[in-house]
This record gives sequence, structure tokens and C-alpha cells, in this order.
Amino acid sequence: MHDAPVSGRLPVFPWDTLESAKTTAAAHPDGLIDLSIGTPIDPSPALAQDALTAAADAPGYPTVQGRDELRRAAADWLARRFGVTGVQPQHIIPTIGSKELIAHLPAQLGLGPANTIAFPELAYPTYEVGARYVQARGVAADSTVSFGPSAPSLMFINSPSNPTGRVLGPDHLRKMVRWSRDRGVLLVSDECYLEYVWEHDPEAYSILHPDICDGSHERLVAVHSVSKRSNLAGYRGGFVTGDPAVIDELLQVRKHLGLMVPTPVQNAMTAVLSDDEHVDDQAGKYRRRRAVLHDALVEAGFRIDHSQAGLYLWATRDEPCRDTVAWLAERGILVAPGDFYGHAGRDHVRIAITATDKHIDAAARRLAARAR
Repeated sequence: MHDAPVSGRLPVFPWDTLESAKTTAAAHPDGLIDLSIGTPIDPSPALAQDALTAAADAPGYPTVQGRDELRRAAADWLARRFGVTGVQPQHIIPTIGSKELIAHLPAQLGLGPANTIAFPELAYPTYEVGARYVQARGVAADSTVSFGPSAPSLMFINSPSNPTGRVLGPDHLRKMVRWSRDRGVLLVSDECYLEYVWEHDPEAYSILHPDICDGSHERLVAVHSVSKRSNLAGYRGGFVTGDPAVIDELLQVRKHLGLMVPTPVQNAMTAVLSDDEHVDDQAGKYRRRRAVLHDALVEAGFRIDHSQAGLYLWATRDEPCRDTVAWLAERGILVAPGDFYGHAGRDHVRIAITATDKHIDAAARRLAARAR
């Protein structure tokens, strides 16, 4: 995200720059196949819909801290799925999706122009937006050497990564934890894709796993979401947990700001965090779609980099990413240019696997026609 700033504070909204490619793709005789955003398209689980309906009579205000049942379900899920122990329900806060928390975290922690906020060189744009929002210094860096003697106040990491699908292995995560603690840096791990891992080398871990954090959550925060894992992007549900002192500070600030997840959404979150079967079923669908699209892209001359996990393929034809976007748009396929995610993505595109089987198969046929 290095476009001209809007009103001196925020960059141009990246998706607004895709209108021309979208128009081209939509003109394809067989219609547009949108693989750019990665929004879930399969039905929301019935258990979530039932739980939402059951809590529809909610005349009173919810609390910012959330219902006890939800916080217990989140703590149990972390332990059951990821081996994360030591998270107490009172140290979990539900959030209005994960993007809300990530974008406003610097502000809610009182950071500003005197602070530096770090994020990966290839990164979800909202990390940089949060830094710009408080006029902090934002630094895109994958190596801690980049900071020299002056460490950032807050550092975001994202594993599995959006956009690349890269998984940071346990050794790397342990080094990040040690480095941040030695320097008093708050390390914030965006873990929204942790249940969708396709290749287990390296293994994917939460930053809060005892083998990674040495049994202590000091100076560590993890962010999770039900949007992708449970096809609930429209519900806007997520949560944050980690260092009790940081979580308590966030809770007090969020109380003043009135940041409350609606009671019916909390009920739906409780239901899906208590169930693994629907996620495993969805993973099977994505695995099949990923395989079809991956093979079709390779046959058409693309190289797939990283992409061990998550809901995207990080692909390149070793040319400027906007040329690749245009090439695919001519075939009715819309994808996201890699430069959305930083200068390091200038030769790649991000291709979502969150489309129907019908559209994934159609995209593969269009690519195969070109390969012949």
C-alpha cells in the first residue's frame, strides 16, 4: 500500500484501483469469475443460524467483555485445536470481526507519532492503515535487523499469511517471541487462517502455544476470527486474547468506546467455536478447489510461491502484477494484484480459492484453453 494518501492520512482504498480490470473481466462471454476478495460463498453453518435465531430476542445491551459462554468456548477452542493452554476466559474479548481490532489497536493502546509500528513486507493492508490512522511511523520489514537499536512499540506478524499463505515455523516464532520480549515490543499475531493449513512443513502454531511462548503470554497478543473458518464474514465476529495486562487495558478502552458484539452474534460464535465438524467439512471443499486451481495455474505457466495455508494462491508469471491482472481479466478472471500488499508483491497476484466448485472448474477450463 504505497499509493498517494487520501487527505494526508490514509492511502487510496486498494480495491478502487481494480475497476478497469473488473469491467474487462465482466465483459467475458461466459461471465466474471471473481477470485479477488476471498469472501466466503458457501452457506453459513446451520448451527450458527439456529444460534443466532435463538438469541434474536435481545432487548438489552451486550457487554463489551462478552458472554461467559462465548469466552469459555473460545478458550476451549484454542486448547482443543491448537494446544494453547493457560488462556483464562476473563482474558478474552470478543471483537466486531478481526479487522476492526487490527485497524484500531494502535489507537486503543495509545500509540501515536512518537511510536513505530512494524508489519511484514508482504502484508494485509490494515496493519499499515492502523499505523497511519494514529500517525505513527509504519515499517514494513521481515528482518529484525531492519530496526537497528530502536525497536518498534508494536509488531504485527501473520501466520498463515494473507496474501502469501506462508507459514512461520516454530523456530522462527520462538525467535520472534524472545526478540520482542528482550526489547519490550508488543508482538501481535494475526492467526485467522490457522485452521486452514494444506502443507504441514513447517507446522503452523499459535504464538500462544506453550512450546512457542515458554508458557507465558507476556507481551503477546493473538487475534482470531470466525469469518473464514465458519463462513460467517457477514456476522462480524472475532476475538482477541493474550497478555492479561494488555487485554485488560483494551477492555477498559473498549468499554468507553462502546465496542460491543451483538448478543445474537455472540451466541452464533459460541456455537461454531464449540464445533469442529463444520470446519473440517469446509476444509475438504477448499482443499479440492485449491488443487484444481493450483494445477490449472501451473499448467498455464504460473509459479506458485509459499501458499502452504490460507485461502489464496500466491502466483506469478515473473512480470509486473498489473500485467498479470490484465491477462487474467481478458479471460474473465479477476484477481488481486500483489502490490496491494506491499512493494515486494509487485510481481505476484493473489488468487482466492473461495469460489464455488462451478466457478473454480470454469476458471481452470479458461486457463487450460490458454495453455493449449
